[in-house]
Amino acid sequence: MSQLNRQVRLKARPADIPKAEHFEIVENPVPVLADGEILVRNQYLSVEPAMRGWVSAVANYSTPVGIGEVMRAFAAGEVVASRHQGFAEGDKVTGLFGWQDFAVVGAQAVTRKVAEADLPLSLALGVLGLNGVTAYFGLLAVGEPRPGDTVVVSTAAGSVGSAVGQIARLSGCRTVGIAGGAAKVAQCLEQFGFDAAIDYKATDDLDAAIAAACPDGVDVYFDNTAGRISDAVTKHLGLRARVVICGTASVSSWDSWPSGPRVERHLLVKRARIQGFLVFDYQARYEEAVKRLAQWVREGRLTYAEDILDGIDKAPGAIDGLYRGDNRGKRLIRLHG
Repeated sequence: MSQLNRQVRLKARPADIPKAEHFEIVENPVPVLADGEILVRNQYLSVEPAMRGWVSAVANYSTPVGIGEVMRAFAAGEVVASRHQGFAEGDKVTGLFGWQDFAVVGAQAVTRKVAEADLPLSLALGVLGLNGVTAYFGLLAVGEPRPGDTVVVSTAAGSVGSAVGQIARLSGCRTVGIAGGAAKVAQCLEQFGFDAAIDYKATDDLDAAIAAACPDGVDVYFDNTAGRISDAVTKHLGLRARVVICGTASVSSWDSWPSGPRVERHLLVKRARIQGFLVFDYQARYEEAVKRLAQWVREGRLTYAEDILDGIDKAPGAIDGLYRGDNRGKRLIRLHG
């Protein structure tokens, strides 16, 4: 294939949040397929908060993206050539294909074939992809919500948090979202159906705001932030509460151990549980989650928001914008040509 492949590569190692200057866009010919490989033409590229950790030099759950390498990213697209018996031209697939127009990959890079032809392909990277599956297993398998529980979610207007809140409501729980800014608080209440929402940016006393929103305590806390938000929620954990640690977006750097309140007494007295969660541990069960999530979407019981940027040239600055809170929904890069 003579087409050129535009790739976003890591140019320099960021000390904190990766910005546009840490990346470069290069063009290379599309490689020739070897036996067992497929060629995927990417249609959507995902932008994740976790990408900050993927490019960090500090130890993470995955090997850091190397300088000069294509930026690791989930993408969704179409198989346009195949030398693998399990894939045919025209198959829609999603997986770790990277920030590029075309990806030549083996089957191990494919997360799943996208079977939901009646739903937009972009959802395979959002509510029917990593974000929705994260919400599904993080809440149901780790948080173990019960009818009547109060579930608190940080970054509640985000692609994971918004799904957590809605799944909690479907589980018979009362939901309280914490988000930044009046627009996102309104989105939590009006679009995602949270019972209450707190604007942490406009609240002088976050502790009092949580107490008012959760008069009977917090049974499940889905933590996407760490930091002062989580410090405040911890004070209000109820008896045998469950805390799901899904992200630490508020911590600027893990070069040194961050300091904060000691939570051991709260956990001891309330017999509460804190558990870290990585969605990759549930990869063998993805189809179970996607099938159920897709049905909820079809029934109108699970809604979503997308923040789509057009063109691969928007990718280098997309992570920085995500951490500034520029997005209103799942952030994606839509490719053309």
